[in-house]
Amino acid sequence: MVNEQVFSAIASEKGAVSDEQVDGLVGDMCPVSDYEGKRVLLIVPDGTRTAPVGLVFKKLFDQLSRATKQFDVMIALGTHQPMSEAAICNRLEISMEDRTSQYRDVAFINHEWDNPQVLKNIGTITKEEISLLTDGRFAMDVPVEINKRLYDYDEVIIVGPVFPHEVVGFSGGNKYLFPGVGGPQILNFFHWLGAVVTNPMIIGNKWTPVRKVVDKAGALVDIQKKCFCMVVRPDKSLAGLFAGSPEAAWDHASEVSRPTHITIKNKPFHTVFSCVPPMYEDLWTGGKGMYKLEPVVADGGELIIFAPHITEVSVTHGKTMMEIGYHCRDYFLEQWNQFKHYPWGVLAHSTHVRGIGKMVNGNEQCRIKLTIASQIPESVCHQINVGYRDPATINIEDFANREDEGVLLVRKAGEMLHQLKHPPEWAARS
Repeated sequence: MVNEQVFSAIASEKGAVSDEQVDGLVGDMCPVSDYEGKRVLLIVPDGTRTAPVGLVFKKLFDQLSRATKQFDVMIALGTHQPMSEAAICNRLEISMEDRTSQYRDVAFINHEWDNPQVLKNIGTITKEEISLLTDGRFAMDVPVEINKRLYDYDEVIIVGPVFPHEVVGFSGGNKYLFPGVGGPQILNFFHWLGAVVTNPMIIGNKWTPVRKVVDKAGALVDIQKKCFCMVVRPDKSLAGLFAGSPEAAWDHASEVSRPTHITIKNKPFHTVFSCVPPMYEDLWTGGKGMYKLEPVVADGGELIIFAPHITEVSVTHGKTMMEIGYHCRDYFLEQWNQFKHYPWGVLAHSTHVRGIGKMVNGNEQCRIKLTIASQIPESVCHQINVGYRDPATINIEDFANREDEGVLLVRKAGEMLHQLKHPPEWAARS
């Protein structure tokens, strides 16, 4: 555990953190007397994370806005598409009428990861440090850039959930800075680092090489920082809320996330039917329906991503994905000169969605079959190296209540991690 003060509220197994407890944590962490005349920036996730972000936003606003000179919100998009004003209101759980009245002075800011004009270089993680942090896997200087608008404020307050995560191990904490509001170089580096280690060896583990890099980058952000880490159940209730530094709050929250968000299965399944919810608007984000379930698919089995609402591979990175397709890690490593010039974060996404595999005599052999049932045309699925099924021909209930037969139905995929009680070597966890 990080040895720093953390204010916390942990619910009982059948209970939930109450509004009164949230009030108490906000009051303890952010006493109004500390904020007279200050400029405060709240950093929150976009709509691809289930969490009562609005609850904490409104508590903080009520607590601080009467004292602060400025109280604004930035969306930690990473490389996701910008959010509309209405979508941000939905994220913050306020109406458009509220927006134009009570919250009219709050600026809503979308991060722009690919706009050099809004980025500020705050230092470099040296190749010696990278070698140490990555256990010798890489040795290269990594420049660290962040949205320069953070430096218009006296304090940054991060509010977001903690879940098992395919790139970093557990999301939350400094991850809402990098990649949340960071630049492309650090983003591309640590995403590819996660891909090289592989999703099953990263996800659900705490002190991964990627987490170490993210925290190192976070330490370069020389602004006062506080963080509210939420552990959120599928019904959006709070299993826990932790307030402290980004490092310490995340450390405590991830301990509660582990039993809350990881489902252990005794044996693998030959068919896993993954229902991707509408909050994932393209396959880029909907790929979480693969990340969280790959560890319980049997060798040679099939994972079906069922997402009849999805029409695009990626709103932001579609052109690149159409060129490279979905492949296992070793496909890229064995042909590195051909692919190294592509954004490493996009290569990483490709490997995470396609899963574990290897190259044998120049041929790719992926461990499982991946099938996409969406509005993405069959021809496009074949072009990007995944299988296709017409979602209109599928009855979800055909996959229900068949675990004894080796068929697993997950009705809301993307946040709950499934792992095996006795994982194979390629998915061994700490």
